[in-house]
Amino acid sequence: MTGREDCARLDAADPLADRRGRFELPEGVIYLDGNSLGPLPKAAPGRVEQVVREEWGRGLIRSWNAAGWIDLPRRVGDKIGRLVGAAPGQMVVADSTSVNLFKALAAALGMRPGRRVVVAEREAFPTDLYMAQGLSELLGGTVELRLVDSGAVGEAIDGDVAVAMLTHVDYRTGAIHDMEALNRRARDAGALMLWDLAHSAGVLPVELDRTGADLAVGCGYKYLNGGPGAPAFIYVAERHQASFRQPLAGWMGHAAPFAFEQRYEPAPDIRRALCGTPPVLSLAALEVGVDELLAADMGLMRAKAVSLTGTFRRLVAAECAGFGLSFFGPEDPQACGNQVSVRHPEGYAVMQALIHRGMIGDFRRPDVMRFGFAPLYVRHVDLWDAVAHLRDILETRAWDRPEFLRRAAVT
Repeated sequence: MTGREDCARLDAADPLADRRGRFELPEGVIYLDGNSLGPLPKAAPGRVEQVVREEWGRGLIRSWNAAGWIDLPRRVGDKIGRLVGAAPGQMVVADSTSVNLFKALAAALGMRPGRRVVVAEREAFPTDLYMAQGLSELLGGTVELRLVDSGAVGEAIDGDVAVAMLTHVDYRTGAIHDMEALNRRARDAGALMLWDLAHSAGVLPVELDRTGADLAVGCGYKYLNGGPGAPAFIYVAERHQASFRQPLAGWMGHAAPFAFEQRYEPAPDIRRALCGTPPVLSLAALEVGVDELLAADMGLMRAKAVSLTGTFRRLVAAECAGFGLSFFGPEDPQACGNQVSVRHPEGYAVMQALIHRGMIGDFRRPDVMRFGFAPLYVRHVDLWDAVAHLRDILETRAWDRPEFLRRAAVT
């Protein structure tokens, strides 16, 4: 790989090339941040307008039945299930990832009476730890949150552990954890495994059922392209549903929501993971994003992602040597999710300078620049152009300007 022409040849042979045109991508923008917020599918505005004008505008409340609004959490959940290897009836779309994580942790503790330990990596995504801390406080400090180094979750699972929670793809480094091995380790110890699929659902082959996963959560606004604040999903393996009792006992999780009974009776199936009224407009937009992924072949997407991550690493190593960059994460693209993380002492300012030029990635403290590669719309030539910008910004110190050094609220 020596030039932009080589990248263009790879793109010309890309079997997914036609999918790029199905997304709104502004002219002059190189978008490498789908791991934080996916772009707008072109079909989404029309679908949302249909829901607003026809189903809501004309159908009014009748659309809960006539347009199938009441079935959206399960319908879209089953579609996401197809992306992550879950058979129908084990996943619903509801609430946020954080709320679903809280539900799953609480239910897992109830499913393993006498065990009061939750295991997690100390460098896990912070909100995952916050949820565990909040649950422990709610339960009077009777739950121990056992934090371990990255990669040490498996060896920390013992007879005191109720549940281990782990992000399938590390949000900082992109490292992929061995789901099958960790599910087996938890099962052998009598514990449960709870997976956060935020950085793998929709772009990485995931096999929840085949690997024996117990519980999983994930968001809809990253690679699923559901839009800002899109609802999240929760998976409960069928074998656990009868004993899954989550604390947010809202009416949509009731066995008969419209019986309006005074005592809560959980639904006999995955619906017991629901809580409040589903956000219909958001679900409609999310379904469009999920359908775009279902229309593509996961094997082709993974093969392209490996090519993209490997190409980017080679280009950065060749073009940006000597400018204080270092890679943060696995060298082998096969061991990495759809991102490459690069460290630099002035990473925040460098990323702001890139964004100013229309090359959009993101930054994570203390010094990590993340570049995400969603295979449906990212091209190899985008990587060449991005690295050219990166080299120029480092070489000319274009990042060293007050507006790039000033921290914004969202990084």
